[in-house]
Amino acid sequence: MTENDTPSPAPAETTEPTAGGHPIEGGLVLPRIGFGTYPLRGSTGLRILSDALDVGYRMLDSAFNYENEGTVGTAIRASGIPRDQVVVASKLPGRHHEYDKALEIVEESVYRTGLESIDLYLIHWPNPKVGKYVEAWRALIEARERGLVKAIGVSNFLPEHLDRLVAETGVTPVVNQIELHPYFPQEEQRAYHAEHGIVTEAWSPLGRKTDLLGDPVIARIAADHGIEPGHAILSWHLALGTLPLPKSSSPERQRGNLEVPRADLLTADEVAEITALGRPDGRAAGQDPAEYEEF
Repeated sequence: MTENDTPSPAPAETTEPTAGGHPIEGGLVLPRIGFGTYPLRGSTGLRILSDALDVGYRMLDSAFNYENEGTVGTAIRASGIPRDQVVVASKLPGRHHEYDKALEIVEESVYRTGLESIDLYLIHWPNPKVGKYVEAWRALIEARERGLVKAIGVSNFLPEHLDRLVAETGVTPVVNQIELHPYFPQEEQRAYHAEHGIVTEAWSPLGRKTDLLGDPVIARIAADHGIEPGHAILSWHLALGTLPLPKSSSPERQRGNLEVPRADLLTADEVAEITALGRPDGRAAGQDPAEYEEF
């Protein structure tokens, strides 16, 4: 998911630690902030991802459909950072939800990265009209058992989709990556995740294709703390306990997005004020997982 470069329970009930992150299966700990990689490809993408690793990002979020798994793997190998210190995530496209095809695509993702395995693999969209996401989930379970991936989760799944996965397989996703930003805070979805032990990852954390970074409430709160609006928004994410995935091509902004935000930077009232910016039509591009399909 793209971000522009200019980047659960209520805050009283849970907070994201300033250091550390989110422990999940496979001995993995997801960092407090990851790095979105769409649409970074080729030599330009390699430079930007290398910069992100250099400034301290330790999670790169990719997808088969981003067509950049090779760039991600190359950046990690060239970085000199020990492999077990970087979390690599990718996603299964909707056109390959059939069991055998899904397994082949997971294998292909691993081959593309040039790594021995992928740390976290997600189903990109449920595509409920096609209705094969449970079949795809069974394939990811098999991929994990075969050691192709260490942990498995989903992206853009609604509670009813998650309920069906668990009911039919007995396996709960460790992560659900969803659109989440102050104009679309997803309070009910976050509460569901917290109840079921699912980590909430946020794509479009800075509200792509919206005027969120110029919102007067955000601007005022940021000014009160002497920080940029984007850093106030990312601090809001950390206070909610979500894992945001911002992206920037500027090393300076990359560093700021990683180092400035803190879970305890904003007051509880400020967190609530930002959450109150939520809108019924808050989805930036109208991609409702109950209807939207991506192949």
